[in-house]
Amino acid sequence: MLQGRSILLGVCGGIAAYKAASLCSKLAQAGAEVHVIMTASAIKFIAPLTFQTLSGHAVSVDTFTEEDPSVVSHIHLADHADLIVIAPATANMIAKMAQGLADDMLSTTLLAATAPVLVVPAMNVHMFAHPAVENNMRILRERKVHFIEPNEGQLACGYVGKGRLAEPEEIYSAIEKLLSLNKPLLGKRVLVTAGGTKERIDPVRFLSNDSSGKMGFAIAEAAKEMGAEVTLIYGSTTAALPAGLELIPIDSAQDMLDAVMTKLPEIDVVIKAAAVADYRPIEISKQKIKKTEDILSLSLVKNTDILHLIGERKTHQFIVGFAAETEELEVNAMAKLQRKKCDLIVANDLTRDGAGFGTDTNIIQIYDRNGLVEALPIMDKSAAAKRLLTLIAERISIPRSDG
Repeated sequence: MLQGRSILLGVCGGIAAYKAASLCSKLAQAGAEVHVIMTASAIKFIAPLTFQTLSGHAVSVDTFTEEDPSVVSHIHLADHADLIVIAPATANMIAKMAQGLADDMLSTTLLAATAPVLVVPAMNVHMFAHPAVENNMRILRERKVHFIEPNEGQLACGYVGKGRLAEPEEIYSAIEKLLSLNKPLLGKRVLVTAGGTKERIDPVRFLSNDSSGKMGFAIAEAAKEMGAEVTLIYGSTTAALPAGLELIPIDSAQDMLDAVMTKLPEIDVVIKAAAVADYRPIEISKQKIKKTEDILSLSLVKNTDILHLIGERKTHQFIVGFAAETEELEVNAMAKLQRKKCDLIVANDLTRDGAGFGTDTNIIQIYDRNGLVEALPIMDKSAAAKRLLTLIAERISIPRSDG
């Protein structure tokens, strides 16, 4: 359940912080990727080195300490979290969350996060029962924040009552449950195409493009993490193949067409992120073409438009296309969506730095039949993929008409 899942563990100041170290260890041993953010008061109780050693990752404390200049740390951590756990959560942090305050690394990251949040309070019994704390927790529950109630017992302050941090085993079980519920594509069959195609000229030469397959692979992995049964049809790529999927390698546009149309009847969602060649040579030389002339002419014929054919033949499928453009992004994207009967179109401007082929980041705009749905800032492709899959999951959960 936890293997490969990204968990952001927020540790606030309190004697119960030592239990967070045990939780961190359990999560890491289960295969989770644990990133820890500590408040300034938390490091008074336990050293960041403890969590760094247990998690295998640097611990974040200061918002303005940016170890990687290529990312903004609090946004990067927020974007990549599958779940955020605050343990122990102090009355102060709960108040910040309820009021939307962002004055340290943890509260700033929380304000940027879209992942589910699990709050595990620990504090004095009278503090926990204070009307302000109760009201703040009510506000957060209304925002769908999850809580584990404190246990009763002897508190560090000498009181006996409700305020002890839940045991690491109890928190671990709650994390497993939340991550099992956080699978909005469970039971759905998703087909993703990725990479470029090769259109042979002769045995050693071909026409292709600069597609790396990274965006398609990121989408396939995100769909799998959300519970989908994923088929990945891929052409030429420079990225490492994802694991745990049905993988179908292809070479040419015709190969991809055949593979896609064979699978289409059993698929619920098609995400066509591959960069398929528009044309292919009319004739493929059986022998290597010799360099004899100054000018070599090739006659090309148009390939079948796979996305257009999917749109024509879809029955129940939710169709997502991609539009890589260099001008008039919105006009071209909307025209493609209408022409090819897509439910969503993902567009990017290849002329912008950090977008398009070969990069680890992307800058995408997502459109439906009514226009722009969401414009995402530059982010790495895995984060963009998660946001796209979240939008898809929300839409396929609502009955729709294809009329």
